[in-house]
Amino acid sequence: MSNHLSHLLAKWHPNRDNYSWVLATIYDAKGPCYRKPGAMMLFSSQGEQLGMLSGGCLESDIAINARKVMQSGKSITVCYDGSDEDDLSFQLGIGCGGTLYIMLQCINKENDYLALSQVHEALKQQESGYLYQTIVANSFDEIAYFEAEQITDIAASASIVNRAKENWANQEKWLVTPIVPQPHILVVGGGIDAQPLVNIAHQLGWLVSLWDPRPANARQEHFSKANYIIKGEAQVLTNFIEEKRVNAAILMSHNVAIDAQALKALATTNLQYLALLGPKNRREQVINQANINEQALPIAFAGPSGLDIGGTLPESIALSILSECHASLFGRNAQSLSQVL
Repeated sequence: MSNHLSHLLAKWHPNRDNYSWVLATIYDAKGPCYRKPGAMMLFSSQGEQLGMLSGGCLESDIAINARKVMQSGKSITVCYDGSDEDDLSFQLGIGCGGTLYIMLQCINKENDYLALSQVHEALKQQESGYLYQTIVANSFDEIAYFEAEQITDIAASASIVNRAKENWANQEKWLVTPIVPQPHILVVGGGIDAQPLVNIAHQLGWLVSLWDPRPANARQEHFSKANYIIKGEAQVLTNFIEEKRVNAAILMSHNVAIDAQALKALATTNLQYLALLGPKNRREQVINQANINEQALPIAFAGPSGLDIGGTLPESIALSILSECHASLFGRNAQSLSQVL
């Protein structure tokens, strides 16, 4: 299962009243840490653990604390200091050296499920917004609410990250977390080489739509991980992009006419990433046949698509394209972390 919040809540929501649940949230972090403030994890009285707050090092101990919260009904905060030799996290050999501050809260009808039901419904509709949580310790006074607000730029939301604010009127501290749906990509072309791309995107927790007007392609039995298989002519893509809030499109039909039809339909949409498989000369053919002005496109048109990782097989080419797409959606330059840090 993907660790995206939408997938965690989809697993939790049908059983929200069947078991006891605890929400664990990172509300502050200092130094290098695997996850950042706003990261969430769910624990059930049945032993389910949904999500991750570290690289797998702390989850067992967090689960013990979650059980205590279920038994007492009181929220608690815990700290794991990877730089302190006397701290449990140091003894577990985490090695990152950072410090995590985690809040654990019961999730139930009495506290309106900490607004997670509203977040779940918003994510199902590909809507975004902000989740506000009071940071409390050893208290019943949890307050959490969700405010829907369209966040059209995933990168902008990521740059906000998660911020705490002081409410000086009542001396409460708040964690404000941007809630953004998982990316939704459109794949044009349902050939054999599109299969690993669709499967990897699904593994990332992304929504995947597929369009190919050729009857022999984009068949359900070969693309079981696709969320939508679109029928009809290329013109239907324009409305589909807007209605389903698609973030990115990858043209890989291996047919100049089909790619050109799709490009023409997508030229006026609000995509954040648009890419074409194939060499530079093919890109010119597609643009000319689409009869569009590349300068008028709302975003840069990546063609050839992907990062230069030496990919020659369908799986590595898919990894290359999705890596470039991921970096583009989240406002990164795909540079090696060893050169950034």
